[in-house]
Amino acid sequence: KKSVHHPALPFQRIGEFLSDLRTHSGFSALALELLILTASRTSEVIEARWKEFDLENKVWTIPAERMKAGKEHRVPLNTRAMEILGQLKEIRVNLNLFPSTLHKDRPLSNMALLTMMRKMTKYADYVPHGFRSTFRDWAAETTDYSNETVELALAHTIKNKAEAAYRRQDQLEKRASLMEDWGNFIEKHLSH
Repeated sequence: KKSVHHPALPFQRIGEFLSDLRTHSGFSALALELLILTASRTSEVIEARWKEFDLENKVWTIPAERMKAGKEHRVPLNTRAMEILGQLKEIRVNLNLFPSTLHKDRPLSNMALLTMMRKMTKYADYVPHGFRSTFRDWAAETTDYSNETVELALAHTIKNKAEAAYRRQDQLEKRASLMEDWGNFIEKHLSH
């Protein structure tokens, strides 16, 4: 089976992209930025519920049933992600972080983030899922974090069964540093 690669924005352009994205308002723009900052998948972000967030410890725990690998995933929240959560808390509608505009009891549509990117015509060739590769490339090219730490940040499953059996920890502290560095890299490269 041949894998299909999602068109990914080069990490060198992430600051430019975020500068443009921040000129947009609404749940879709905030959801897309949170997706980028956490290197998460679209469904993980748009279906996020307030009860999954421990704001005091800056951790988002995505339940197993919402994860591709079927395993609970803890996501460390960097400074900018916490700012976004603060904004969302001010306009909180219900249990969903990102409620649908049409159906307040439901989350945003799974096309909302792609639609947001299509509005940003300069980036219409890219897709939200591609930001996981943008993050991956940035981590590999510009940081000294281990491959294992970066793969854990992406919630990738370990193919090697023996290695998977012995790995009990999720390197939350290391990943918190990694995600803070990612946020700092973005902030440093914003176009003004």
